[in-house]
Amino acid sequence: MRAVVTTRACRVVDARTSSSSSSGEAGRRARVSSSSSSSSDVGRRRIVLTSTVMAPLATAALATARASEAGDLARRGMAKFAGYDVVGSVRDFDEAIAVDSRMGAYLWQRGLALYYADDFDGAARQFREDVAMNPNDTEESVWCFASEARDPVKGVEYAREHMLKTGRDARPVMASVFELFERGTEEAEEALRAAGGRSANDEFYALMYLGLWREINGDDEGAKEFIKRANRTAYARLSGDYMASVTRVHERVRGW
Repeated sequence: MRAVVTTRACRVVDARTSSSSSSGEAGRRARVSSSSSSSSDVGRRRIVLTSTVMAPLATAALATARASEAGDLARRGMAKFAGYDVVGSVRDFDEAIAVDSRMGAYLWQRGLALYYADDFDGAARQFREDVAMNPNDTEESVWCFASEARDPVKGVEYAREHMLKTGRDARPVMASVFELFERGTEEAEEALRAAGGRSANDEFYALMYLGLWREINGDDEGAKEFIKRANRTAYARLSGDYMASVTRVHERVRGW
């Protein structure tokens, strides 16, 4: 009997030992599993956090790269225009917009290039888009007027009826420029001539816009006189103003 008891006792002990061992092993596995699960959760959280932070940074970096590339293309277009390559400048401006569409609303230089490429409808649309973003720039309103006035489908009366109204331009001479294109009277033309006497800057701009006014009204000889005079001013030769390249392109394109 003792042997049986002993055997039974041993079996109980063995069973308890086995149960204890199994419980210990199970516990260890549970702890390992829990630790592994916790590590996995932390890893997943890190991945999610990294993705959440990095995605906007990557998007911002891409936007910055595109803006930089578009800016380079726009500057190349400006250089081509100043070098009398009007068609090439339009291609570069269009490519700049294709790279970064946000630039489209600010490229008034493209509007000027389109004007001299005789794409008057495209030029007018560009200037209208620009004025929507910069409502105080008289020049863009005037160039839109000139583009629509020279458009064979529209003409001067259409351009005047649909002339863009802008806010107060900081440059006094531009008030006289706007008045000439808006009213189209001899008095307004005389007022612009007088406004050109205030400074070298005003002289250049008055002559340029007097020439543009004469051109859209079919007075080629008058336009030629004023544009050539604008190009002979000290301001045109020395200022580095982009608009000085416009009057030079004007003279070259017209073959004067």
